[in-house]
Amino acid sequence: MGNTSCMFCTCVKQGNIGVVERFGRFEKLAEPGLHIFNPFAGQYLAGILSTRISSLDVRIETKTKDNVFVQLLCSIQYRVVKAHADDAFYELQNPDEQIRAYVFDVVRALVPRMNLDDLFEQKGEVAKAVLEELGKVIGEYGYSIEHILMVDIIPDPAVRTAMNEINAGEAEKVLQVKRAEAEAESKYLGGVGVARQRQAITDGLRENILDFSHKVEGTSAKEVMDLIMITQYFDTIKDLGNSSKNTTVFIPHGPGHVRDIGEQIRNGLMEASTAQINVE
Repeated sequence: MGNTSCMFCTCVKQGNIGVVERFGRFEKLAEPGLHIFNPFAGQYLAGILSTRISSLDVRIETKTKDNVFVQLLCSIQYRVVKAHADDAFYELQNPDEQIRAYVFDVVRALVPRMNLDDLFEQKGEVAKAVLEELGKVIGEYGYSIEHILMVDIIPDPAVRTAMNEINAGEAEKVLQVKRAEAEAESKYLGGVGVARQRQAITDGLRENILDFSHKVEGTSAKEVMDLIMITQYFDTIKDLGNSSKNTTVFIPHGPGHVRDIGEQIRNGLMEASTAQINVE
């Protein structure tokens, strides 16, 4: 694996490091390149280790402080330290299994002290804690932990469904609040528009009354108002009659009814003035 050898020489390829023994005992490390050994003196290449970064994915199932079962997917990137390659070669039989065991131990000691929400918010802190603890232990065996990534946090399916329903309910609540606020604002603006429309009508009638009173001597404001209202009353009847729609409208007609309509219009104008004052 990674080397070419004959009886007296061996080539260690780039990205690897060799372990040389003499009569079954460690002698030295062989850097990449060509090495010549004396097999008659008991010298030979015992093995080769890769110094490239390796990646190991670990899936851990544990429980949070609020009793939610979760699965954590960690990605550990590690490599052999060249200066301590002999420790890596002789001390650990299966480095992947050893690293996996230490990650299980650290995560299962830390996560049960955290709530689910805290775990999502502080997953970087969890990865940092695993890196610190794992680095101290694995470093003694000639390995270096380069990075630890907390790739994913997967709660129990029932919890995920409940969380999605809660989020959907919160979203619907926000929409209802916004819809109610929009409706209230629409009604408020509609009321302001109606009040301003009535105020404009009132101002126009006041100008007509004053103008008519100045031009025709001996007329009172009430008389002018009655005349204007009767004129508008007949204009309204005329417009109803000229309407293109086939609609029949029964309107009580007579001098008494005209007087009643006049009183209703005056009351409406007074209410419009009051509404305008309240809006301002």
